[in-house]
Amino acid sequence: MLYIHGVGHFHPENVIDNAFLESLDIDTNEEWILERVGIQKRHTVLNLDYIRETRNQDPRCAKDASQYSNAQTGAIAAKMAIESAGIQPEDIGMVIAGGCSPQWSIPAEACMIAAELGLDAQGIDINSACSSFAAQLNFLNGMKPEALPDYVLVINPENNTRTVNYNDRRTAVLWGDCTAAAVVSTRHKAKARITHSVIHSDPKGWDKVVIPVAGHFDQHGSAVQAFAIRKSVAIIKELREKIEERGSDHHFIGHQANLLMLQSVCRRADISDDQHFFNIDQYGNCGAAGAPSVLSQHWNEFQSGDVLTLAVVGSGLTWSGILVEFGDES
Repeated sequence: MLYIHGVGHFHPENVIDNAFLESLDIDTNEEWILERVGIQKRHTVLNLDYIRETRNQDPRCAKDASQYSNAQTGAIAAKMAIESAGIQPEDIGMVIAGGCSPQWSIPAEACMIAAELGLDAQGIDINSACSSFAAQLNFLNGMKPEALPDYVLVINPENNTRTVNYNDRRTAVLWGDCTAAAVVSTRHKAKARITHSVIHSDPKGWDKVVIPVAGHFDQHGSAVQAFAIRKSVAIIKELREKIEERGSDHHFIGHQANLLMLQSVCRRADISDDQHFFNIDQYGNCGAAGAPSVLSQHWNEFQSGDVLTLAVVGSGLTWSGILVEFGDES
């Protein structure tokens, strides 16, 4: 069984609010944005003047216009997760990273983040786009305890505004940057344990959501949203059935793609407002870091006996989820 010991997150300081997007004169305004995606603002590693002046027409220039690298945001979120776990950095024996837009083809970003942290640890990347966090935990949840070190650091550095075409209102209104982190273990118990995990994919839809190398993000918007709603509901149902006999109430964290999508999922899955945790309205679509950042923001609110379903979807097409039960650490 896999235990979550601590979580962390980091949103860069620069803010893209709806007024900023309206100032770009790309035929959008706050009413249009809120009506379609429910997002009020997003954070970015990019310099706002760079966005204003270039619209990021050449994503190859975004590296030099960034306030942080993925390794740096990864290290910031990781330090928060390590502190939350109550361990020391040298206790980490493995780093696993993954997300939508790694800055380098090689080496693994896990190695770069480990170096930024000064860790002497194994480093590998496991990428499944926006499904990466649940996919990574599903992978670790299936490992024998003796196959892993005492503590594993899972990182999702998602600074995807570097891939956004700010002349395209369809995608410019969606993305924000965030990095999320979690410290997990198969050897040491904690208050949060992953009792079930699932992952599925439909490779025929690989071309529905893409970020080409040195290119802009693109997706088949309406089709992808319908897919995300269907598969999120399916994951919730699949995981609920694992413990339905206990009659437990479920808290829910979904893929932070857009607020209207999440509201549709909640209606279809009979999830009440007080069971639903989200941050999409304040931070935008943060890819694989979205759902775990919500978990990090609400970490101290979960009590013994609580049950959490986390369901995410991503390009590939993939959909994945984990069932987390909270209890005593003993």
